[in-house]
Amino acid sequence: MRVVRNAGIATFLSVGAAWAAPATVAALGDSLTQGFGLVPEDGFVPQLQRWLGMQGANAELINAGVSGDTTAGGLSRIAWTLSDDVDALIVALGANDMLRGIDPGVARANLDGILAEAGRQGVPVLLIGMDALPNYGPEYKAAFDAIYPELANRHGTLYHPDFLGALAALGDRAAALEKYMQPDGMHPNRDGVMLIVADIGPSVLELLAEID
Repeated sequence: MRVVRNAGIATFLSVGAAWAAPATVAALGDSLTQGFGLVPEDGFVPQLQRWLGMQGANAELINAGVSGDTTAGGLSRIAWTLSDDVDALIVALGANDMLRGIDPGVARANLDGILAEAGRQGVPVLLIGMDALPNYGPEYKAAFDAIYPELANRHGTLYHPDFLGALAALGDRAAALEKYMQPDGMHPNRDGVMLIVADIGPSVLELLAEID
């Protein structure tokens, strides 16, 4: 497992990247990836695309986010998501499993299957974690939270600890909800996505650097 954080990560800029075909990266996820409630250009994938361009990265992102999807849904479509032109994969699934109280063991098995398929196809992966809410008790939360670092370690993937980590780090939850979340309190608004992209973006640069 290689945990990727903002501090100390250099900007990724390949020599001659301007002349090479862009790397294709599929972002497999749920409504957080898909951009629920936002105009298309304000969603996670388009904002990440622009952020990468500003860093000089030569990459083309595919939005493989499906609103409401679970890890089971992601597993069911991983084979065709990894088409021949996909060079790398971002996996950001599990929020809906947690919200529905799905057994962490089931979510783990589904994510394990996704990472195994990417491994079979030789596609490097960035696995993005999701911290469980305390709704189902401390045992559920501990089991759910452990899924991501343990699977990243098992499969040797890059790992970013929390999709919403940039917002959680703000501390004042009420203020963060008001300023950076949509009225449903579950999905970030445009400015919230901007913070999330700035947090996760360096991890994606690390992923691009792993493409052969």
